[in-house]
Amino acid sequence: MSGNIELLNTTLAAAKAADRAALIAYLPAGFPTVDGGIEAVKAVVAGGADIVEVGLPHSDPVLDGPVIQTADDIALRAGVRIADVMRTVREAYEATGVPILVMTYWNPIDRYGVERFTAELAEAGGAGCILPDLPVQESALWREHAEKHGLATVFVVAPSSQDARLATITAAGSGFVYAASLMGVTGTRASVGAQAQNLVERTRATTDTPVCVGLGVSDAAQAAEVAGFADGVIVGSAFVKAMLDAPDEAAGLAAVRSLAGELAEGVRKR
Repeated sequence: MSGNIELLNTTLAAAKAADRAALIAYLPAGFPTVDGGIEAVKAVVAGGADIVEVGLPHSDPVLDGPVIQTADDIALRAGVRIADVMRTVREAYEATGVPILVMTYWNPIDRYGVERFTAELAEAGGAGCILPDLPVQESALWREHAEKHGLATVFVVAPSSQDARLATITAAGSGFVYAASLMGVTGTRASVGAQAQNLVERTRATTDTPVCVGLGVSDAAQAAEVAGFADGVIVGSAFVKAMLDAPDEAAGLAAVRSLAGELAEGVRKR
């Protein structure tokens, strides 16, 4: 079975045709439970998310701030496995029909086996992977199997990336480019900053692939600001925090659905 890279491409193209940015939500698999994580994906899509990133919980999440680290720890302590991540992708995709990507560090894939991971992700209906710590120059094996199985390979670029480096990264990636709005880890912030717009402009100079911005976006006003210059707005910590702060799972699901609605309105107000 082929993965859903084409669904990802058409979803981003449809948002562009509607003169707006896509809203991309991030949620970790297995948080607060495996079933609860699947329901959370359904909730953010019901609220207005166009695309969802499912995080593969990892014990050493170098890009993730304290909020996502807390959620990952909850999932890992409960014994979440890659099979649970694949189940989350499968059931979320079957329930929503939107593109579902996995965001993961390289080590779990390397240990699991690249062919096995890509085949199972495609079979589950996944659209691709975001790989924040896989160097482009070491990505040939991954890209070979991802392309064979119809999966996008999304690389992360940062404000520190030089123009030549940006060109190398964007030439190797597919689906979209994940532009980290600032140096540092994930988390909500008072301001997204001008660095992000400059990075998007420099990245766009090297590719026609959509450029989506993450790290720091937490409310409708910030979403509208980023949507003014990016093809997609990626929100993660704000959703996870809403789940963590809720008194119970039902309240958490209501909170993330409501937040998705506010953010979806924001990306349409750019």
